[in-house]
Amino acid sequence: MKWKQIFNLKDVSYKILGGNISNGVGAAKNRAVEISTGQFLCFQDIDDVMNPLRISLQWEAAKSNTNALIGSNIVRWPENSTPRYVRWVNSLTDNQLKLQIYTSFGPTLLMPTWFCHRSVYDKVGGFVETGHGTPEDLIFFYKHLDAGGDLIRVDQALVVYVYHEDAATFSVKREMIWKIQLERLQQCVMPSWKEFTIWNAGKRGRKVVRSLNPNNLNKVAAFCDIDKNKIGRDIELYCPIKREVIVKLPVLHFTEAKPPLLICVKLDLTAGEFEKNLSSLNLTEGIDYVLFS
Repeated sequence: MKWKQIFNLKDVSYKILGGNISNGVGAAKNRAVEISTGQFLCFQDIDDVMNPLRISLQWEAAKSNTNALIGSNIVRWPENSTPRYVRWVNSLTDNQLKLQIYTSFGPTLLMPTWFCHRSVYDKVGGFVETGHGTPEDLIFFYKHLDAGGDLIRVDQALVVYVYHEDAATFSVKREMIWKIQLERLQQCVMPSWKEFTIWNAGKRGRKVVRSLNPNNLNKVAAFCDIDKNKIGRDIELYCPIKREVIVKLPVLHFTEAKPPLLICVKLDLTAGEFEKNLSSLNLTEGIDYVLFS
């Protein structure tokens, strides 16, 4: 009971709630919020370290916008663990916080940095409680956005995010995250597209095409790629259940692709080559292309 002693010593009031059965991360957070009484909520993972200025800085941001989910930059420990993720989450612009929400990295504001007015939590209805392996942070994040919520990041490293192999985040299967993200893409993005091009004629791009509903499948005009062995070919995708070709698509060079583009290429893996190619097209993120990687 180390923290009990520390809180008593500093005359800080606290509540401790426990149980014999683990019902998952979502349930634990919900129970904590239920027994709390404050107007503002600060989420903190037990294995992470909070900067002494975190609460005051995020509280100031939350006071100015009670409809916002507030996050912050992070420092990773050990220092060189997940460097791609740290670079991404710390370098997003304000606009990209709401745009790059379909990557394998998950929410653009890291869950252990969240701070918000209680009304934000109440509007969403709390975290889902489906237990181990559920991306409850991503589901909450999307519901918050769908309810018209804002996103704000305090551009200071206010949390030391500790890496260890047993972290709950690694119990979430990438396939589940991918399905949730694709479902939201089909509901919130693709309805406004008359047709679109998928950047990646490899496995990732083909998987997306196979997983689209019939209406959105009919909107796919082509693949585009940089691989000269794919460009100029037609790709036929076969359905083993129907025993027929479901779609036949040409593969274009990326410079010939017509926006909007659904980009199924992971960031920061090609020594900047992909990012350079994308920048050369002078496209507007969120309008001319969406990252789904």
